[in-house]
Amino acid sequence: MRELINELKDIKLAIFDLDGVIYRGNSLIHNSDNVIKDLKENSVKIVYNSNNSTATRQMYVDRLRNFNIKSEISDFYTSASIAAGEITNLKKSATIFVIGEIGLMEELEMRGHTIVNVDTDCSKVDFVIVGLDSNFNYEKLMFAQNCILQGNAQFYATNVDSTLPVAGGLLPGAGVMVNAVQTCTNQKPVKIFGKPNPFGIIAILKDTDTPPNKAVIFGDRLNTDILAGNRAKIYTVLVLTGVTKKSDVMKTREEFIRFPDIDKDLNPDLIINSLENIFVR
Repeated sequence: MRELINELKDIKLAIFDLDGVIYRGNSLIHNSDNVIKDLKENSVKIVYNSNNSTATRQMYVDRLRNFNIKSEISDFYTSASIAAGEITNLKKSATIFVIGEIGLMEELEMRGHTIVNVDTDCSKVDFVIVGLDSNFNYEKLMFAQNCILQGNAQFYATNVDSTLPVAGGLLPGAGVMVNAVQTCTNQKPVKIFGKPNPFGIIAILKDTDTPPNKAVIFGDRLNTDILAGNRAKIYTVLVLTGVTKKSDVMKTREEFIRFPDIDKDLNPDLIINSLENIFVR
């Protein structure tokens, strides 16, 4: 059994982002499967917290299985599942227009909500929820605008990531769709459910009965993963296998010095080149 580095020796819960940390697109990041296995051998509980709302939690289970990583649906906290839970707390059996994909739609339908299309009377729509949508188009944008401005729909977003890491580089993220709706309605989302909102991490701590000082998040983005982790008061580790590069970290730290009022919650507790670096060599 490999020994954890001193900074993580007391950790009981590890929260992993997925895209850019465990895999990129359909490619496993080198040895991340073995890292998960070794953490479990060190009696560390593993869960996953992703801003990507396009896939169902079962799809994530299947994807990790293909990478030889065992998991269960309950191990996943996605921006889609978090959004669906919160919307349900606001209103049971709501009528919702979704700019998004199956992950978000299924989570909402599982909780008894009705998903409508652009042919619906916009005055009947309770919520417009925006996530990553690879089939985003002008018709959807126009209908969302009408629901918010002409109807009584409230505008919510799963996340505002500007990019999505894939094997060959980056693709546009959900933030592109969210910004489009925000621009044409001149309204900000009432709430953004994904990171950097710490709500998901706080829910994980509660569900697993873990105190913040015994938890760590591994992420590849300063302005989502690290910011959310710091806001939730857990240990934060930036992994340089995804969006954020070492040059980005240096630039941010220079800004900390030049601008004392900048949000220090963007500063990770630890920076590593890959997940392998959490073990003593």
